[in-house]
Amino acid sequence: MDLAYIPSPSTGVIHLGPIPLRGYAFCIILGVFVAVWLGNKRWIARGGTAGTVADIAVWAVPFGLVGGRLYHVITDYQLYFSEGENWVDAFKIWEGGLGIWGAIAFGAVGAWIGCRRRGIPLPAYADAIAPGIALAQAVGRWGNWFNQELYGKPTDLPWALKITESANREAGLYHPTFLYESLWCVGVAFLVIWADRRFKLGHGRAFALYVAAYCAGRGWIEYMRVDEAHHILGLRLNVWTAIIVFVLAVVYMVVSARVRPGREEIVEPRSRKPVETGKTDDAEDAADAGTGKAASDDAADPDDAGDSHDVENGAGNGAGSAAKG
Repeated sequence: MDLAYIPSPSTGVIHLGPIPLRGYAFCIILGVFVAVWLGNKRWIARGGTAGTVADIAVWAVPFGLVGGRLYHVITDYQLYFSEGENWVDAFKIWEGGLGIWGAIAFGAVGAWIGCRRRGIPLPAYADAIAPGIALAQAVGRWGNWFNQELYGKPTDLPWALKITESANREAGLYHPTFLYESLWCVGVAFLVIWADRRFKLGHGRAFALYVAAYCAGRGWIEYMRVDEAHHILGLRLNVWTAIIVFVLAVVYMVVSARVRPGREEIVEPRSRKPVETGKTDDAEDAADAGTGKAASDDAADPDDAGDSHDVENGAGNGAGSAAKG
């Protein structure tokens, strides 16, 4: 008799009147909000403007969804294009099936477009959003719980996941790999936040750390899964992908640290965020006010004064962020 296990939802859809609310889609949307919220806080701390992260996410998120779905459909094409399957199901994203590798790759393209339109360096944006992406994945994995998918091998552990029988699955108790990956992603988010504060990571190295740490966990979690997948030399395709991406991320961190040490001082040149300055800056401002220097400079040329303040604000914000870690 099984005394303890994690139950699975009886359905993945909750109807709010005539409107169906799908658990998988809800988790994805909630994850996006978490990523934008945390990314915005980190971007402001680096000297950026509030709202910039959300503006760029408008480009990154749709690209990421398309890329994630494409990766899934291409690597699991037999689920949609084999004999007896309906290819239209490839478009039913609400039924599950997003490949993180495609989502990050295409999402980066969307983010690059958004950053280019704002004159912002993509690596700096990626560093700010990295922990939020990890938390978004942690939340999004619970969508697999609603769909009763991506579980591991049979187990009798107290935290086993109970799966009900259907046309594509056998009832039983299995390793909750969705939960393992969710918890791992939370750990990755905290790791990146700590490392960024401790070592003042810049030029994309915080994002590379997130990628490397995620791949390290995804490799062994993927190995536990029992759902159908393509194998190369005895290993699942996603295991090989995790190994290759992990190596690339580590190489990037090493090379980037040597070529471009430190972090960006200005991440958004046109930022108008008030600068948190020290006593020295406050004394200088008071002196300027007393002599009327600031007022006279602004009166002489308001436009030039505004641009000068923009640059000073951006540099001050970047320096303040570096000091806080």
